[in-house]
Amino acid sequence: MTQRGALDAPLRFGANYTPSKDWMHSWLDFTPDDVRRDFAALAELGLDHVRVFPLWTVLQPNRTLIRPKALDDVRAMVDIAAEFELDASVDVIQGHLSSFDFVPAWLYTWHDRNMFTDPRALDGQVALVQRLAEALRDAPNFLGLTLGNEVNQFSAHTHPAPWPVTVDEAGAWIETLLAAAGEAAPGLPHVHSEYDAVWYMDEHGFTPAHASRLGAMTTIHSWIFNGTAQRYGGRSVAADRHAEYLIELSRAFATDPQRPVWLQEVGAPSNCLEADEMPGFLEATLRSSARTENLWGVTWWCSHDVSRDLGDFPDLEYSLGLVDQSGAAKPIGRRFAELIPELRARTAAPARPTGIVVEVDERDVPVSRAALSPGGAVFQAWVDACTAGLDPALVTSADAADPAALEARGIRELIRPDLAGDAVGRYGSVNTVVDA
Repeated sequence: MTQRGALDAPLRFGANYTPSKDWMHSWLDFTPDDVRRDFAALAELGLDHVRVFPLWTVLQPNRTLIRPKALDDVRAMVDIAAEFELDASVDVIQGHLSSFDFVPAWLYTWHDRNMFTDPRALDGQVALVQRLAEALRDAPNFLGLTLGNEVNQFSAHTHPAPWPVTVDEAGAWIETLLAAAGEAAPGLPHVHSEYDAVWYMDEHGFTPAHASRLGAMTTIHSWIFNGTAQRYGGRSVAADRHAEYLIELSRAFATDPQRPVWLQEVGAPSNCLEADEMPGFLEATLRSSARTENLWGVTWWCSHDVSRDLGDFPDLEYSLGLVDQSGAAKPIGRRFAELIPELRARTAAPARPTGIVVEVDERDVPVSRAALSPGGAVFQAWVDACTAGLDPALVTSADAADPAALEARGIRELIRPDLAGDAVGRYGSVNTVVDA
């Protein structure tokens, strides 16, 4: 396989895999034929990759017990993906999914220890990353590891039992696990992922610089239930171009101008969109994202609807799939399939001569991440510029003061939002929605 992160290759389109039978609990009773049925439906849509989520509690129920059978099951899923010409990215510290935490018992209650900073906890995670990478590294369709799904939520002030981290501690956790992945499976684009607190939540230990500089690619998770749809509307400019905004925001903090960006998670939530609005939202999201530079690909959330037989999910989780419980493509899935052949062929990204300035401190941490969040001064400046027909870029105040940096990005005009008059409070959204 050629270099999988190459930006001269066609755009990649895939799905975050939510098994149609028993959701992620299917790892407790792995059944290859069920996976084959699901992957066949995704291949029929024209997808080229899946992102899969083996549960941490299944892989490593004890700090010093990494189950060989569980590793074999993950390898089997990757191999089944290859049967359908699907590449597979695999999450490892898994973590959190769809409002449920999957944290092994050796990390909480009587054994409570900070997963990011406790030396024994870190040793256990390094061992798991190494073992899973070793099990997968020779699979020709293996796309590399993601450290976990939005595990920064475990450090956020909005979590019921947070493990706080400083900026240095968060960076050390990411770098330690990425190093373990790179040592065990060299040459692959291993990445980490965060939910949007990394961009929007002040005092959060995980920062835009971490997201945009560590790992082989920047991963973007874009959800409009974070206040965007509530404030602007589900089919507003702000919502339709939210993923594009986060991609451009990440580019402001990247030090490598050719760094790939992966829109790793984006979906059409039913608490923000009517069913007949979802295909249009998907199309608007894909088209606006495809206009950004260095985009590696888009991985939709998610592959299959969650069965109504499973209880206690937030209601929106039951309808996020491209494919329904019977295995039939939904209207949103059919729209995805229609767009893929057109969008796979890359087109030139538009020039972005107008840059919106993000004020940062000496460590490139935004002075006000709230200003970047929905309704904040920077976010509003982006919406206003888009509404006026512009294609704005975002640039840090450090680069805005450097003529060479502006010239390299083709930025000729700067917009400096007024943070002093910003009335948006501390960002409090979480990466899920839990019904009362």
